[in-house]
Amino acid sequence: MSHISSAPKKHKGGHKGLPRGSERGSSSRDKDRSVTVSSSVPMPAGAKGSQPKCTQSTPQKVPNRLINEKSPYLLQHAYNPVDWYPWGKEAFDKARNENKPIFLSVGYSTCHWCHMMEEESFQNEEIGQLLNEDFVCVKVDREERPDVDKVYMTFVQATSNGGGWPMNVWLTPNLQPFVGGTYFPLEDGLTRVGFRTVLLRIRDKWKQNKGALLENSQRVTTALLARSEISMGDRQVPPSAATMKSRCFQQLDEGYDEEYGGFAEAPKFPTPVILNFLFSYWLDHQLTQDGSRAQQMALHTLKMMANGGIRDHVGQGFHRYSTDRQWHVPRFEKMLYDQGQLAVAYSQAFQSGGFYSAEDADSPPERDIRPKEGAFYVWTVKEVQQLLPEPVLGATEPLTSGQLLMKHYGLTEAGNIGPSQDPKGELQGQNLLNVRYSLELTAARFGLDMEAVRTLLNTGLEKLFQARKHRPKPHLDTKMLAAWNGLMVSGYAVTGAVLGLERLINCAINGAKFLKRHMFDVASGRLMRTCYTGSGGTVEQSNPPCWGFLEDYAFVVRGLLDLYEASQESAWLEWALRLQDTQDRLFWDSQGGGYFCSEAELGAGLPLRLKDDQDGAEPSANSVSAHNLLRLHGFTGHKDWMDKCACLLTAFSERLRRVPVALPEMICALSAHQQTLKQIVICGDPQAKDTKALLQCVHSIYIPNKVLILADGDPSSFLSRQLPFLRTLRRLEDLATAYVYEHEACSMPITEPCELRKLLHQ
Repeated sequence: MSHISSAPKKHKGGHKGLPRGSERGSSSRDKDRSVTVSSSVPMPAGAKGSQPKCTQSTPQKVPNRLINEKSPYLLQHAYNPVDWYPWGKEAFDKARNENKPIFLSVGYSTCHWCHMMEEESFQNEEIGQLLNEDFVCVKVDREERPDVDKVYMTFVQATSNGGGWPMNVWLTPNLQPFVGGTYFPLEDGLTRVGFRTVLLRIRDKWKQNKGALLENSQRVTTALLARSEISMGDRQVPPSAATMKSRCFQQLDEGYDEEYGGFAEAPKFPTPVILNFLFSYWLDHQLTQDGSRAQQMALHTLKMMANGGIRDHVGQGFHRYSTDRQWHVPRFEKMLYDQGQLAVAYSQAFQSGGFYSAEDADSPPERDIRPKEGAFYVWTVKEVQQLLPEPVLGATEPLTSGQLLMKHYGLTEAGNIGPSQDPKGELQGQNLLNVRYSLELTAARFGLDMEAVRTLLNTGLEKLFQARKHRPKPHLDTKMLAAWNGLMVSGYAVTGAVLGLERLINCAINGAKFLKRHMFDVASGRLMRTCYTGSGGTVEQSNPPCWGFLEDYAFVVRGLLDLYEASQESAWLEWALRLQDTQDRLFWDSQGGGYFCSEAELGAGLPLRLKDDQDGAEPSANSVSAHNLLRLHGFTGHKDWMDKCACLLTAFSERLRRVPVALPEMICALSAHQQTLKQIVICGDPQAKDTKALLQCVHSIYIPNKVLILADGDPSSFLSRQLPFLRTLRRLEDLATAYVYEHEACSMPITEPCELRKLLHQ
């Protein structure tokens, strides 16, 4: 393969790097930009100024066919001069009939660099004309069609040194890729080839030597098919969980940033799957130095993230990732899947309706002004001084509330965002809130009581929050995805159960009700991938519906299992079982083991049918499914789910052995499979105080490998029908009573929470 341009040098972090997860890269898929172009045929390098400069003009007011779509991302491109098609037969037939290559552009509506490429290239009349004359242009929302995104990202990562969004790939009319890259600037640079130059070269190659393109494209596709195959082969059992855990921990330890927490070099991503693994490793090695180290790594990373600018200290929640190793300056978009997973991660640290998909990185600083990155979130010293002018009484020196807040959060007159983190110069003189000192140090600095400082800071943040409400808000992607809603149901359910907060559990219940009402087809038992906000607060589906992918089923099933344990309402468990049956029918590979990411029919025509083999920003749906199968076996005793889990783990054996750090979530499932789960049964009245006390005792302890069951004494209940032994359990002296089943042995009946806590800590 040859590279048309080289990627810019990465910012060096001064600590050891995390091993790459595969030939395609383990963390590169989470980046939202790169200027690497990959090709299946040699292409000449370009030079600066080799093509005449394109001119920018006002975007056309006549919409293209994307105006009929519901995706916010596609609608953002509906007034481009590009003759965009949505992914589908109409575009493919046109490419075949007119013998033109397909230009596929994939992104999402809150991606900063997607906005940049649209503004620079897709709104350009000359570029639009070139694309329309020589290509069939297809625009895809990666969040609507993760199958399309995964297939062609596999190609881009396999033929270059990275990947990300926007992703731009050129395909044959039969959908086989032959050139791919990510963000392209409009013009040629010293180390970059401009988008117009790339288009002209591909156009000429297609006209002059199409046969070579097709031949090389077929060769690349064949190689990708071989590389991406995940199968049991002749293996009988999965690898040793203890060995895989040890190797994964060592790889994480090597890449850990001692000073700021997190892993690998900048950019740094919040990676809950890694934090979950570290807590699990700590639980298995509590009395060892490595166990303490794992706990320290997870807690320190969570603390540094919570203190850093990646956290929105004013409005709460976490931004997508940090551009530096200090967690200081983020890429400002917020993603629902991060919020749901991080809620669980922070809940784990505490133990040792429908939700919109994302919020944009860019927003206008003022009304009717061009959007700038981070404008909604940053502050000048002058703004803070004007909002918080009140004097602080009792301080050892003259001090206002604004000065106290600026000291604690590191705001400066010149701004605390360096030029290297602000390539477009949009954030000069601006500040992000980063916790620079502990409450104790800030209080001591000014001779104040610590609780008084806490109150002053909280009051100040609330005033900033109220002031921020008057700023133009970032674009909100109002598309709703089943998978991400499932993660958020888990986040609310787990956090509510751990903290004993019914209002959070009710949020999880409302989220699950929304999923069942708007994203579930009762007749077929299938999930829908998406729904959209309609006029007047209504909810709309696309026509035909966008059916769910593997991750939708896996994440929703996990959410429902977490919700059952939090609420003890068996209806959620019953729905989880039905969805798992549908998942098995649609995605299970009966020959090779494991689950495909998409249905066979839904992905017809795509050159690959993949099984995701990496736990990244979101966990692999196969990793989550392995956990789900174990838990469902614990709730029902159905052996076929245990057998499926073993087959799945065996299918991923080679990947686990070769690069364990790429699948930390699956290693946790492997460990649970080989250790077996604890069945914790509470016999009692769901509304009684003693029952709730035992349930809360279980929720307060970090026990990742367990199922929690409430036996209410009804022999005809759903769980009693699944697990007949529940009918034999009795309350001791008419008190709520706990039983713990492990390794086919049952504990003595326990009625006191303190005794149950001792047993569960063993």
